[in-house]
Amino acid sequence: MNSDAESDRLAADAQRRENWKRWGPYLSERQWGTVREDYSPGGSCWEYFPHDHARSRAYRWGEDGLLGITDRECRLCFALALWNGRDPILKERLFGLTGPEGNHGEDVKELYYYLDGTPTHSYLKGLYKYPQDAFPYAALHDENGRRGKLDPEFELLDTGVFNGDRYFDVVAEYAKAAPDDIFIRITVHNRAAEPAVLHVLPQLWFRNTWSWGPSYDNEDGERPRIRLAAEEGVLTAVHPTLGTFALRAAPGPDGKLPGTLFTENETNFGSVFGQEVAGATYSKDAFHRFLARKEEAAVNPAKEGSKAAFLYLLTLPGNGSMELNLRLYDVAAASEVWDQAEVFSERVAEADAFYAARIPGDLSNDERRVARQAYAGLVWSKQFYHYVVDRWLEGDPTEPPPPRSRLEGRNHDWRHVFSRDVLSMPDKWEYPWFAAWDLAFHMLPLTRLDPESAKDQLLLMLREWYLHPNGQIPAYEFAFGDVNPPVHAWAAWRVYKTSGPRGERDLLFLERVFQKLLLNFTWWVNRKDANGKNLFSGGFLGLDNIGVFDRSGPAPYGGELDQADGTAWMAFSCGMMLSIALELAQERPAYEDIASKFFEHFIAIIDAVNTLGGSGLWDEEDGFYYDQLRWSGGQQRLKIRSIVGVIPLFAVQVIRAVDVRRLSGFSKRFDWFLANRPHLAAHVMSCHCDDPHYGDVILLAIPPVEHLKRVLRYVLDEAEFLSPYGIRSVSRFHHDHPFELWVNQQKLSVGYVPGESTSGLFGGNSNWRGPIWFPINYLLIEALERYHLFYGDALKVECPTGSGQWLNLQEVARELAGRLASIFSPDAAGGRPCHGQASVYAQDPNWRDLVLFYEYFHGDTGRGVGASHQTGWTSLVVRCLEEKVRLKA
Repeated sequence: MNSDAESDRLAADAQRRENWKRWGPYLSERQWGTVREDYSPGGSCWEYFPHDHARSRAYRWGEDGLLGITDRECRLCFALALWNGRDPILKERLFGLTGPEGNHGEDVKELYYYLDGTPTHSYLKGLYKYPQDAFPYAALHDENGRRGKLDPEFELLDTGVFNGDRYFDVVAEYAKAAPDDIFIRITVHNRAAEPAVLHVLPQLWFRNTWSWGPSYDNEDGERPRIRLAAEEGVLTAVHPTLGTFALRAAPGPDGKLPGTLFTENETNFGSVFGQEVAGATYSKDAFHRFLARKEEAAVNPAKEGSKAAFLYLLTLPGNGSMELNLRLYDVAAASEVWDQAEVFSERVAEADAFYAARIPGDLSNDERRVARQAYAGLVWSKQFYHYVVDRWLEGDPTEPPPPRSRLEGRNHDWRHVFSRDVLSMPDKWEYPWFAAWDLAFHMLPLTRLDPESAKDQLLLMLREWYLHPNGQIPAYEFAFGDVNPPVHAWAAWRVYKTSGPRGERDLLFLERVFQKLLLNFTWWVNRKDANGKNLFSGGFLGLDNIGVFDRSGPAPYGGELDQADGTAWMAFSCGMMLSIALELAQERPAYEDIASKFFEHFIAIIDAVNTLGGSGLWDEEDGFYYDQLRWSGGQQRLKIRSIVGVIPLFAVQVIRAVDVRRLSGFSKRFDWFLANRPHLAAHVMSCHCDDPHYGDVILLAIPPVEHLKRVLRYVLDEAEFLSPYGIRSVSRFHHDHPFELWVNQQKLSVGYVPGESTSGLFGGNSNWRGPIWFPINYLLIEALERYHLFYGDALKVECPTGSGQWLNLQEVARELAGRLASIFSPDAAGGRPCHGQASVYAQDPNWRDLVLFYEYFHGDTGRGVGASHQTGWTSLVVRCLEEKVRLKA
């Protein structure tokens, strides 16, 4: 066995020698309730396609399933279905509450975990916890409906359905013997002391591409077929472009081959719409009707269809386990006979070796477990995403035309978007669609596993079928035109630098991404700097409800808002573009001119933030950066101590003087600027760095050193921003001193809200008014490291403020990383802060090693809040764990 076999597979896939990534966990966990499945007049996606329709109604743009896999074009899908004999419906997908149903917005109400995964998906392992009593759909819906925004969410564990350990642990594992040859192992554990019965249905089906008229998915409308092969226990699936695949089932624990069920992946119009369609016989919900409703006629006795399943009936003894084995393979290529147990053993060992080389050995066993599950979540959160906006707006030829108002509604000015790609998702249930700035953060941990994939994802967002012709990057499915922070240049620069030592890095990737980011930067300058003063107003910038009013809408009094964060994000982006341009110019002198442009623009923004109109967005009295509201009758600083005023610290670049002097054209322009723009030149500092790699360095940063120290006094104050678990998004000061603004005789306010949102802004499902968010914390940690590179031990700050302990900024960065990592660290009783008061994670050996990676975390307790599987940007915890290792050293 090759000790680095997974790296070999990655190389073979990147070089297009072997298609190892053709199959993966690309199946969505929620296709229902998404914008792309919404054909309603008013854009009410939650109501148009609810969970109750999902089992009976064919999807237009994708598929979903339970712990499933599919090919990268989502043509043929495999996933589990389960039935405990008591549920009202077959468990084929994850249940949750929609935005209007949840008291804090949309929320999955299931317990599932990504346990392991390699980047080529040569090995995958996931766990689903399935109650043995009837799943409490109504209780979850009704109780959360009764609760308000000041109440906690009512979770599945709260229903008592897991009491007495009356549940199954269902583990799905996938191991590839070859790119198109996948072994599947399903292990079911009965955690109860009494025997229990479970129906397990491994399902195979084709995405419906034939019901919507001829298209790029299916030009001639041909319907792929699944049939029972001549050989017992084998299903044959024939597709016009995928070819012929077979799913082979081994006998169950009783020694018998499973039964088979067949139907069509078609809508049950009678069940969904109350109307019968001539000729419609078999429908998507047939297996549910066959088992739960005892409708034997629901399935096709001819043993063929576009959806099929094996049916195993397991009677598990108390505390007993059973194993099911299957194999999905390309009939034309799978001539070799493999030993399934041996393949699984090899792939597990190879996954262990792969991660051992990437997760520091100095971490504790538990810390390595956290890192491994964080990486697994990142791997499992890839998803096939299909959304052709032009076709979606016009409707499908076989469907009733949508109202003409739709052509002026959501995403109507993004007709060029043609997405049919595998993308990194924030959370495949709560956010089963790309979010551009989330994706940028995902790429930092992903590049440790698969740098080629990280680069491809960043380039993809800049391709002509995503990037708007005007240069805007689409934000997210609900509103492509919203504005996310411009972090793409930062992500590209970090991925470039992480992907190899200088001289081996991918300069072509950097050049490609830079060319497109020039368009995006120009869009920001032209659209978001209304007065040409280098003060930007970008909108909500991904921070949802952090403002006292909706910053995406019109400002009060008909005024304009100068945003401290919007302006700082642009300075941050400008600095990254400068670094990229300087790097490219080392090999391609033509980039010297554009490097000069970004240098001067960066300085201009720094100057505006600190001096425009006297003091820019800096408040000398408080020692903090604030948004500023301007209108014809005056102006007002919005004195909210929030992360908005900390983001200016992110805009810091340290440039090696040798890199400047090596570029004759840029160097001359740089010297001319310093000599002839003395007011602006004051923002440029230089010194000798102790790090021999850097030598003489130049510092470009928004805050001068005194501003930096004053802002950090707030940031590191435990009565303000500093929590035991990281930096809060709003200062705790506002708990007793909320900020208030009167607009049209209405009082608007922002207070410290450490957990779930109490505001209805953005649906109430996100809260930037107090909790801890990994992406912002991570950018602060990186910024502090850059400041330390310049200032060294000459600059120390009190950390925590008032403690008498003085640390340099590198030590502060490590302190913050350690606090973030502690969110996932078990205490003496075994409980992790991220799991809150759920004692089962501390006390039960079948739960103790499981970790959930939430969207954000309670500002005082570290409890996980929001989406529970956001191992996109929360997987940044692996970088924080690495910082802990450096601290120990």
